Amino acid sequence: MADVREVVAQLARENPLAYTWFRQALESVGLELYPRSPIALDDTLFFLGRRDKGKFLGILSERGLPQFGGSARSLQADGYSLILQVCPTTPENAQALRDVIPHLRPRPLGLRKSAGFGDRLGLATPGHARAARKHSMAPIFAQQSIREMERTGRTPQQVMDDAMWGVFQEGWRDPWGADADHLKTFEHIDRCVAAGFAFFTIDPSDHVDNSADTADAATLRAKVEALPWDALDASPEKLKALYVGQTFDLGEFLLTLSEEDVWRAAAKYGAAVAHTARMYHYLRERLGDRPFELEMSVDETETPTRVAEHLFVAAELKRLGVQWVSLAPRFVGRFEKGVDYIGDLGEFERTFRQHVAIVRAFGPYKLSLHSGSDKFSIYPIAARVAGDLVHLKTAGTSYLVALEVIARHEPDLFREILAFARERYDTDRATYHVSAHVNKVPPPERLRDEDLPDVIHDFHGRQVLHVTFGSVLTARDASGGYRFRDRLLAALWQHEDAYSAALEAHFDRHLSPFDT
Repeated sequence: MADVREVVAQLARENPLAYTWFRQALESVGLELYPRSPIALDDTLFFLGRRDKGKFLGILSERGLPQFGGSARSLQADGYSLILQVCPTTPENAQALRDVIPHLRPRPLGLRKSAGFGDRLGLATPGHARAARKHSMAPIFAQQSIREMERTGRTPQQVMDDAMWGVFQEGWRDPWGADADHLKTFEHIDRCVAAGFAFFTIDPSDHVDNSADTADAATLRAKVEALPWDALDASPEKLKALYVGQTFDLGEFLLTLSEEDVWRAAAKYGAAVAHTARMYHYLRERLGDRPFELEMSVDETETPTRVAEHLFVAAELKRLGVQWVSLAPRFVGRFEKGVDYIGDLGEFERTFRQHVAIVRAFGPYKLSLHSGSDKFSIYPIAARVAGDLVHLKTAGTSYLVALEVIARHEPDLFREILAFARERYDTDRATYHVSAHVNKVPPPERLRDEDLPDVIHDFHGRQVLHVTFGSVLTARDASGGYRFRDRLLAALWQHEDAYSAALEAHFDRHLSPFDT
């Protein structure tokens, strides 16, 4: 047994002498240890620490690991002779760490019920992991849409690496996922494949024809004739033979499709199915033998997905050889950003049961709840009706938790962000389903410091702050530097424990209803 493994064994037994020696080694390079991070692998100990304004990978070994870039020094203590390397958290070191510690790579999660944790700042994974550790949903720690990456100035590789360092910091050992969200083009796929994502959400919403929802029979027929039939490997006649008049046994009920049902579903979703199939087969070609999972998302469309339309989409994807793990329909009611579900809960449960019946008959696969942040009133319904066949997707709520921490600890900075968000809201809301009114959000100069966190919990304040994140994070000052971003990240670094604790508490509320 190599000497360093003896040190690790002593640490594992909480040997005071070994622990004291290890702490002295850390102090010699000025690192404050993240206590959950140490991993013993063969004759090497890996750990994460922080100093100044950054995090650093520490490596203790007998000979040193040359694939990791950073500083190195020899240590002599209690008869041990070891090399201590201190390495910055660069993309190169992140990749080298994934190469030697397999559980730091994301992987497919299968049909386990799951939750996606969006992180717009790259600092939230430790808090997410603390919450996930206490609950039953499998976590997707790296998750961001291409749109959000563009608005925050991040790359797929940064999203992946930030999540991985958080996984390492919190000592997460179980499987975890990485979702390249809302992909629309082959170029989007290429960037996320290169970064190591294992879950790919295809967003064909640009190909959904919302006008088909109310079109008359003649218009529907014309829309169907214009579909990309080569990509669908079919024709109107073949579609009619496959579906019109057919009765499908969905377990809880029978569904017979009329000609109008089929033409309306095809007109509305046919091109979206074709696009999804093209993206899927491109992914398979790019990834080869590397395992991956696919989700189809049509939630960001104007009209709800009827049960017949969901059946059509699932049946067509299956016919075209697409394999998928989850699907996000457009549910009834309003899934607005950052606030609870708006709509009739009884109607939601009735239609949700129908969607679950489709899921079981044509899969099984998971129903994906997009814009799922803070939809506390529907979580018990989804958990009760879908069981494990559910995926909860969250994003901006972690950014709002960050702003609440700023409101409590850095009130002057929060006032500046709130004032700016009020100015930007009417422009930034254009690509979101929100209904907040900026004139119902009080100007910051009217608020006492102790009242600032209340803005985060107000319907209107919450949405105004939610949808302006991109403008806040990329705004420039007169000198060309970031107006808010650097100060925001520095404040969260200073209050790291408070941010992680707030995230843990917030996601306890999200995840606990699914512990059934």
